[in-house]
Amino acid sequence: MHAHYDAVIVGARCAGASTGMLLARAGLRVLVVDRDPAGSDTLSTHALMRGGVLQLARWGLLDGIVAAGTPPIRSTTFHYGAEPIEIAIKPRHGFDALYAPRRTVLDALLEDAARAAGAEIVHGPSAVELLRDADGRVRGVTLDQGGVRSLVRADLVIGADGRRSRIARLVGAAVERRGRHAAAVIYAYFEGLASHAFHWHYVPGVSVGVIPTNGGRTCVFAAMPARRFREQLSLGLESIYRQVLLEASPQLARAAGEATRMGKLWPFPGLPGSLLRSFGPGWALVGDAGVFRDPITAHGITDALRDAELLARAVVGGNLAAYQAARDEMAAPMLDISDTLAAFEWNLEEAKVLHLDLSRQMNAEVAVMRGWDPAPAAGQERRLAACPVSWPVRPIAREAAVR
Repeated sequence: MHAHYDAVIVGARCAGASTGMLLARAGLRVLVVDRDPAGSDTLSTHALMRGGVLQLARWGLLDGIVAAGTPPIRSTTFHYGAEPIEIAIKPRHGFDALYAPRRTVLDALLEDAARAAGAEIVHGPSAVELLRDADGRVRGVTLDQGGVRSLVRADLVIGADGRRSRIARLVGAAVERRGRHAAAVIYAYFEGLASHAFHWHYVPGVSVGVIPTNGGRTCVFAAMPARRFREQLSLGLESIYRQVLLEASPQLARAAGEATRMGKLWPFPGLPGSLLRSFGPGWALVGDAGVFRDPITAHGITDALRDAELLARAVVGGNLAAYQAARDEMAAPMLDISDTLAAFEWNLEEAKVLHLDLSRQMNAEVAVMRGWDPAPAAGQERRLAACPVSWPVRPIAREAAVR
């Protein structure tokens, strides 16, 4: 590692690797560190919404997702009780499908792209302390690997280390908006559960979903209020998972029972959404470290790819306040919708309205990102300008969704 960097990024998954790639493509000296081994898996919502697919296409990386055998998703069906509503994924913006890659695929692709752009990536070290000058400005980070500490100086330290970000704690990032509700989720991978579409099932009190992913496997998740998860945890994950599947979709529960489950159950006990202050003297936050939305709307990866570009452009332009403003304008409406859905206090008609509102917000997100000038490809240094954001829709009045 060098003695000094323009930016050190703590966290090398989709938010950190994307930010590192864009900053390196813009000609900055970048170090990305991650305590997890390269290529390791992690909890994930899997699904890339249209905005996430658009970002990968803009960066020249979508072909890599396709080449990895990630199945194309060309329709989404919302099941409100016994009523299915199928929505075709129409060809737009240069692609004709959505995707839900395993994180072993997506994170590795983004990391390879960051490395190809010139970023240094090191796995193993953990960030333990921040270096500060006499005025309190962050000037670098102390890394620890196996008890051996090293000091890395940088003009900017970026926390991309997830929803329980150590960097956010070290800088004392203030919570500017916090959700009131949380959904717990348990998921597993199956072979022999053929699906070529997203399926989201809703009944009052629970939700389940089907997400085709890499290697011929299908992710099946079961979501419930976090309080229910805590109260029933003594019954065991297996019992909770099967019961929620049965409540939401007996047909899906039967199909999953006949398929072959591959590996363990993956539990997430739930955590309320939050929007933190995203920058300060010598530091910034990106991905779940700065904005965490309840996974019930499966938008977290798309958030990370969007905000990576907002932050990279603000860093190059020297205006982190613009990043904060743009990120908040895009994130806040969908954070509120996710929080309302995570309450599980809706009936089916109310759920439809909430999903309509979510669709409007996601369409607006795509429209805004399409208006950004092209992000630089490798070798196109310093072609990063600020991302203008003028949010074109206002949320549907909450009373129209949840009485």
